[in-house]
Amino acid sequence: MIRLVVADDQSILRSGLVALLRLESDLEVVGEAADGASTLAAVAEHRPDVLLLDVQMPAGTAADGGVGPEDGIAVAQALQEAGRDGPRIIVLTTFGRAGYLRRTMEAGAQGFMVKDTPVERLVDAIRRVHQGLRVVDPELAAQSLAVGPSPLTAQETAVLQSAATGNATAQIAAALFLSVGTVRNHVSAAIGKLGVDNRAEAVRAASDNGWI
Repeated sequence: MIRLVVADDQSILRSGLVALLRLESDLEVVGEAADGASTLAAVAEHRPDVLLLDVQMPAGTAADGGVGPEDGIAVAQALQEAGRDGPRIIVLTTFGRAGYLRRTMEAGAQGFMVKDTPVERLVDAIRRVHQGLRVVDPELAAQSLAVGPSPLTAQETAVLQSAATGNATAQIAAALFLSVGTVRNHVSAAIGKLGVDNRAEAVRAASDNGWI
C-alpha cells in the first residue's frame, strides 16, 4: 500500500480527491490537512510515503502556537530542510505557472501536476513518484524552459511578495526590516529587470510567471 497525506485548503475539492483515491486498491489516504502547519503535523504523525500538496494554502497555527509555512512550496522546503526520511511530494496547483514548477523542484518536490489533471494520470503519477521517479506536467515543463529562472534577487522577490498583499512601502520596509529607501531601490530594480513601468505591473509579471 502507498500511504498518502492530502493537503488542500479547499475542503470540497480535498474530500472529492480523497474519495477517488480511496477507490484504488494500492492507495491508502492516512491523513488530510488544510494549511501549512497541519500539513507538517500530519506528515509527522502519519509518516506517509507520498504527500499531495496544494501550492496555495494558508499558513495555519502549529500546536506550539507558532505560524506554519506560508504556502505549499514553503512546506516542501521545510520538509527538505528537516533532513529526515520524509515523504515524496507531488505539488498540485490550479495555476499553471511555469515559475511554480522551478520553485517546487528546488524545494524538493518530485512531482508537479495541475489540479484538472485526470484522476487516472494523477494516480499513475503517485505510483511513479513512489517508485523514485519524477513526474512533471509536460506542458508546464515546456513553459518552464521557455520562461527561464527568475531574474529577481531574494530581496527583490520578498519585496514584491509583500507588495502583492497590498502593503505600502513603509509597511514593506517594516515587515522586512529594511529602510524605505532600500525597498524603493529593490522595487526599481525589479521594474527594470521585468521590463515594466511600475510596481503594480512588476507584481503582476512576477506572479504570472510564478516567481512570487
